[in-house]
Amino acid sequence: MTALTVPPGTTTKAAPLRRTAPPIPTTRLVKVELRKMFNTRSGFWMLIGIGVLSVVATGAVIVFAPDSAVTYESFATAIGLPMSVILPMIAILAVTSEWSQRSGLTTFTLVPSRGRAIGAKAIATVVVGVGAMAVAFAVGAVGNVAGSALAGVDTVWDVSLSTAPQIVLGNLVGMAIGFTLGTVLRASAAAIVGYFVVSLVLPGVLALLASVRDWFLDLQPWIDWNYTQVQLFAGATNTAEEWAMLGSTTLIWIVIPLAVGLLSLRRSEVA
Repeated sequence: MTALTVPPGTTTKAAPLRRTAPPIPTTRLVKVELRKMFNTRSGFWMLIGIGVLSVVATGAVIVFAPDSAVTYESFATAIGLPMSVILPMIAILAVTSEWSQRSGLTTFTLVPSRGRAIGAKAIATVVVGVGAMAVAFAVGAVGNVAGSALAGVDTVWDVSLSTAPQIVLGNLVGMAIGFTLGTVLRASAAAIVGYFVVSLVLPGVLALLASVRDWFLDLQPWIDWNYTQVQLFAGATNTAEEWAMLGSTTLIWIVIPLAVGLLSLRRSEVA
């Protein structure tokens, strides 16, 4: 045997380790995020609450509404009111749970690309929102048939096929606002309070400003996201200008803040 002599001053470097395992598929990440929504107590009871409140709202319309008001629109409105509050809360918790439950370190260790992890949360949020709206429409349809039969009146289907997608889009916009606040603030309590301020307090302030300042009256629809959301719920977003208003409020309240929040989230430390 012969010994290998290494000249003085010569250093050897180990070859860098290369990751050979393929990245986790996006579909699997979405499934995991959906399981998180159902498995955590807060998310589970909120999802249960959607079904319970849909049934309660349907029963309230049947019991208390006059015969002339037993229409599909009445059931859809009654179900949509609590849902417009619960769905954004689910979107907020989908993001903030990583920090409030201290699971972010595990999540971002398994999925180093934080953008992919947040993207999976966004897809899961949309899936839950669309699924919840489908359940709400179905419960409202059953309530409309049962209510009209009990009242002895004709069944009225006064929500057109063109209005239904706008109602779904209106709820998704609300969920997007919640998701954005969760991404920017990354604290459940702060994001929830922020959502109620943005959705309940700010519209009143903007409406008051529009009533006392004529120059702001024409500007309000372009910056007030609640105004364009109400238009969606009413199925009144039809013209190109109205869709442009929706695009403007979406840019101001969702796209720009979400981009800033994602940049901050990708650089922030996770405890």
